[in-house]
Amino acid sequence: MIRKIPIIIASIIVLVLVLFNTSFTVNFHEIAILTRFGKPAGIQREAGLHLKAPLFIDQVTKLDTRLQFIESSLETVLTKDGQQVLVQAYLLWRVEEEGDAPLQFFVSYGNLEAAGKELELQMQGAVRSLGGYNFSELIGTDSKIAQAEETILSDLRSTKLAGIRPVTVGISQIVLPPKTTVAVLRRMAAVQETLANLEESKGNSEAEAIKSLAASSADTIRNFAAQWAAEIESLGNEEAARYYQMMKQESDLAIFLSWLDTLKSSLSGSTTFVTDLNRAPFHLLDLSVQGEATGIPQPSQPYITDGKQGASIDQRKP
Repeated sequence: MIRKIPIIIASIIVLVLVLFNTSFTVNFHEIAILTRFGKPAGIQREAGLHLKAPLFIDQVTKLDTRLQFIESSLETVLTKDGQQVLVQAYLLWRVEEEGDAPLQFFVSYGNLEAAGKELELQMQGAVRSLGGYNFSELIGTDSKIAQAEETILSDLRSTKLAGIRPVTVGISQIVLPPKTTVAVLRRMAAVQETLANLEESKGNSEAEAIKSLAASSADTIRNFAAQWAAEIESLGNEEAARYYQMMKQESDLAIFLSWLDTLKSSLSGSTTFVTDLNRAPFHLLDLSVQGEATGIPQPSQPYITDGKQGASIDQRKP
């Protein structure tokens, strides 16, 4: 029994080696290219375990069908308006799975690395299509980068790369060389200064228009106010003249009313007067004064006999 153990172990090793050399597995994201004596013999797309001829007879090459990523080197591009820029782009691609496309890919490139290098060369030529755009069209919110990316993708698809399907192209970066950067900054500064001058001129024009409108409105208001004041003054003068004519007809009554107004204004509030009741208009406070034919009481002495005499008024608050 002990002698059979080495034989069993050797048999297991031989079996493992045979299975290893006569089988292969394919993952769900892979396609296997089977070659016999170095020549393509078939394509295996189904995932799982598969058999093949041992040793050097059959060889299997597996191709990953997932998205692959490559990025071009910085490529110098001269834009339509003469600006020199450095452009770098990237490409997402995959191995075509339909028909004999995987076999064509294998024959043309052999593996993914070789295909990636070929695509990098194609990308370097495709990014030169940016030379058809002005520099201002490649920057800012209204840039045509998306359109340029579609153009590059169309150029790559039109080359009919064997077994390769370009999926997405993007611009990684657009870099200005030092000399171009200085020139662009100067031009941008000049443009900004021009725009600032235009805005300043526009603002000054609007300010002058507002000042002119304000002055015109002020003049209109002043003229209207002056006209209105003149009309009020004219009406006042007319009323005063009419009142004066009426008072002339009844002069005694006008004097009496002015006395009453004087008393009303003098005796308003808490005020104590010490005065001579023989002089107008305070004689009205003396109830013993007799009225004339008109019925209006007259003072026994004039209110002012000369420039030095007059009523004495003492205003004291109680």
